[in-house]
Amino acid sequence: MRRPRVLLVDDIPEVIEFCRKILEVNCDIVGTAPDGASAIAAVKAGQPDVVVLDISMPGLDGIEVARRLRASGCRAAIVFVSAGVECVTSALKAGGSAFVAKGRIKDDLLLAVSEALAGRVFVSELGK
Repeated sequence: MRRPRVLLVDDIPEVIEFCRKILEVNCDIVGTAPDGASAIAAVKAGQPDVVVLDISMPGLDGIEVARRLRASGCRAAIVFVSAGVECVTSALKAGGSAFVAKGRIKDDLLLAVSEALAGRVFVSELGK
């Protein structure tokens, strides 16, 4: 079976590297992007199966990126990561399949990617 192709998007390089270490065991990381505009270009170039997308970024935030990706016909699963949990509903409405609280990346990211690829919604246990 083919390994999922994942694009990592976050404006904090340490978060990208942390996510890479967690996912590269089971996934192929096809690229990274530090902001929303770069993310849209990277999705077009890399054709990922999954986009791990930070919500709070300079310029285009992750929710707007997701809206634009969906409007362009992008079918990649979108796994949002964010320190702020108040935007879960907005993230899912914008086309996200999963929401991982940044404090739960180590425990939840791989499961969230798997669930999103299977067409299921995943949300980290909030407040933990």
